[in-house]
Amino acid sequence: MTKSGLKLGFIGLGIMGAPMAGHLLKAGHMLFVNTRSKIPADLAEGGATICTTAQGVAERADIIFLMLPDTPDVETVLFGEGGVAAGLSAGKTVVDCSSIDPIATRSFGQKIKDLGCDYLDAPVSGGEVGAKAASLTIMVGADQPVFERIKPLFELMGKNITRVGGVGDGQVCKVANQIIVALNIAAVSEALVFASKAGADPARVREALMGGFAASRILEVHGERMIKRTFAPGFRIALHQKDLNLALQSARALSVALPQTAGAAQLMQSCAALGHGQADHSALVRALENMAQHQVTPDA
Repeated sequence: MTKSGLKLGFIGLGIMGAPMAGHLLKAGHMLFVNTRSKIPADLAEGGATICTTAQGVAERADIIFLMLPDTPDVETVLFGEGGVAAGLSAGKTVVDCSSIDPIATRSFGQKIKDLGCDYLDAPVSGGEVGAKAASLTIMVGADQPVFERIKPLFELMGKNITRVGGVGDGQVCKVANQIIVALNIAAVSEALVFASKAGADPARVREALMGGFAASRILEVHGERMIKRTFAPGFRIALHQKDLNLALQSARALSVALPQTAGAAQLMQSCAALGHGQADHSALVRALENMAQHQVTPDA
């Protein structure tokens, strides 16, 4: 599949979408793109065809990828005026890599299926670094034959690619991922604020912890961000807030208690109130620093 020059579409060329689309283009596929922001130069110079509407992308491409911020954005791009659905014909495929509501995803999938097309939800994890390195984790909800057909394209963008179940199950998995990531960020934040205020060198504490049972990818990457005060967004607090809200909404519908998730959501809300909503989600530490009136390390 990767050598056949497929007609692919990509809608949403933000921090994550742009490098993901770039990998598809570099593999030799035709690429039709649409985004609210400026088309990245490397895509335009690499031969991507710019379309003025999502409908235009769907008319020209056989497989259309979406990478959008939230559920309403996906709904509008799919079914709004000039949307993907208006440009689809039977046999085409829509792949939504956004992180959105699992229940809405199942509804979207059915509507696309009613048009004679296939639908996959394929949210990703790995942030900007993973998107650029083509090392994303991709959690897919789809029928098995459809997954097998699209998997070679996923392999151009990610390393750990798993079909979780049917349409919507990829989004369920992503919500679970975001719960774990948020709670780990909160735990690392608390540990480093505690260590620093107690008078220990937080960098050395982190180094020591990386050799023990507390070691984690969050401690490695985001712990370093907290110490070095590098909060330029790889994944924004505002987006993680959205994902935790999805978790809490779904939990309410399922009559499931998620008390730690609720706590992490409040810490992110505190960060947003402090003006850090567009910072990287590792900046959650600022909420705890504000309560402690002590920073892990001083700002540069």
